Amino acid sequence: MKNIGDLMKKAQQVQSQMSILQTKMEKAEFEGTAAGGAVKVVLTGKGNPVSVSLDKSVVDPNDVETLEDLLVVALNDSRNKADEALVSEMERIQSSLGLPPGFKMPF
Repeated sequence: MKNIGDLMKKAQQVQSQMSILQTKMEKAEFEGTAAGGAVKVVLTGKGNPVSVSLDKSVVDPNDVETLEDLLVVALNDSRNKADEALVSEMERIQSSLGLPPGFKMPF
């Protein structure tokens, strides 16, 4: 068993890496698309909207519901990409610190 000093040092490293990751995710941008790219939504890794782009072909005043659905699909796509990037970065951090795969970080 490792001594308490080693455990505290590891905890500080994890906390530092998590802080860096949080800053990185705040700045990172993820594009989600729908309808073959006719609808594009860009969100930050924290879920803040950056931009929305609509091709004229999906803007039909007589069919607003379809456009609403496409926006939801694009938003979810963007959010899923951000979530995947976060999981990937968390796994990289865990590996770099010698933590076992699947280790649940409490931060």
